Amino acid sequence: MHVEKMRELYRAQPFRPFGIRLPGERMIAVQHPEYLAISPNGRTAVAYQPDGSLNIVDVMLVTDLEVKPGAATQANDE
Repeated sequence: MHVEKMRELYRAQPFRPFGIRLPGERMIAVQHPEYLAISPNGRTAVAYQPDGSLNIVDVMLVTDLEVKPGAATQANDE
């Protein structure tokens, strides 16, 4: 379920930043659609951060997806 919702948020026009919540209340921010890659089988996602760091996420461990309030970002920004 989470991978389909994640793909929906990733493809949204206009894009809105969202968070990927993991066990232990850890939150990974997805600030731009270019900062997220989802594997073809939907099992793994890679979330890049503006500072160049990255998080590899086992999608089966995602507990929640949280859309961030605020202005939407167009996919072609920056």
